[in-house]
Amino acid sequence: MARIIGGIGTSHVPTIGLAYDKKRQNDPAWAPLFEGYKPVAKWLEEKKPDVLLFFYNDHANSFFFDCYPTFSIGVSPEFEMADEGAGRRPLPGVKGHAKLAAHVTDCLVNDEFDMAVFQDRDLDHGCNSPLGLMWPHEPTWPGAILPIAINVLQHPLPTARRCFKLGQAVRRAVESYPEDLTVVIVGTGGLSHQIHGERTGFNDTDWDEEFLRLFVEKPEALMNMTHAELIRRGGAESAEVIMWMAMRGALTNKINCVHQNHYLATTTNMAVAIYEQDEASGPPPAPVKTISNSELAGVEEIEGTYAFDVPHSVKALNLNRFFWRHREPAFRELVMRDLEAAFDELKLTEEERQLVRNKDWLGLVKYGVSFFVLEKFARVQRMSNLEVYARMRGETLEEFLKTRRVPESA
Repeated sequence: MARIIGGIGTSHVPTIGLAYDKKRQNDPAWAPLFEGYKPVAKWLEEKKPDVLLFFYNDHANSFFFDCYPTFSIGVSPEFEMADEGAGRRPLPGVKGHAKLAAHVTDCLVNDEFDMAVFQDRDLDHGCNSPLGLMWPHEPTWPGAILPIAINVLQHPLPTARRCFKLGQAVRRAVESYPEDLTVVIVGTGGLSHQIHGERTGFNDTDWDEEFLRLFVEKPEALMNMTHAELIRRGGAESAEVIMWMAMRGALTNKINCVHQNHYLATTTNMAVAIYEQDEASGPPPAPVKTISNSELAGVEEIEGTYAFDVPHSVKALNLNRFFWRHREPAFRELVMRDLEAAFDELKLTEEERQLVRNKDWLGLVKYGVSFFVLEKFARVQRMSNLEVYARMRGETLEEFLKTRRVPESA
């Protein structure tokens, strides 16, 4: 089974990444910050985790306010680094762990956390700013990451207590994963800072010290704080420490801080800390699950039924996107004019191309295509949904309509 071996709390200030990229590690203005991350890098080198599970937030780079989820989980096999307006950071892409991510997604939703699920969304400084300081990455990273994004931009934010409970649910999910994996939980954000309004530049390092103490000794006190209280004590943007609370919830009741550093240079008190667990104070390990999504147990016994789940969505992402893009007039025209060019644009595999060429409706569903994008392709092929239904059943339209209560309604 998978197990959690500790936690890391870290700021994710974008200038950390910028200073790193400009090789300012020995600059007197930045050395105190970089020195604070060296014990973290050494700890990770010794522990050799397979996965870093990141609680982070996206700063309107891969998500926007037309649809900004409260909790979302990344299930892609790999992630790229976001371009935030000045070009992509010179870091390699990092592997995801799609199987663990799918399992955690199933478990969290069944644990009544309604997660949004994302793929092909680049990771911005909320994740990549501290990542480069903690893990070697030339030419590649030593493990995978599992990103869980939390809304800390647009109120209402999830409460500190809700984030703590999310962390507890994540622990249950990770421990129930059947494969042997070691996981480190990373909570990002903070500490004290405000970057808007007349209060811009506010800091309170005394509060930061108190927060770090309560985080270890009395997390309940932090869970009881409202967002307004967090803002009053640490500044408006410091409310993002609720992501640390998610990490705290994923650890045992008692933890030990084995390393801590914070450094206030300009606008944010940049902190990093390592937390090891008192295993005796934790709940009993969650039982390993033979099926991640218990709500679907037995569905395979229902004849002619194929559940569209996260693994199928990951497998068939490009193919689903091919059909989804039939919403676009220009892409529809390309499909009708040069189908192979449309395939190339979506980088479809030969197996996927053949399924489309053959209009193998049932084969497409079995492969992992959602019917609700597939029907857009049917429109371009001038076929009704009823005709597609009939084809999937191996019938003519007339034969299918004879099985309907009111065939004349077609």
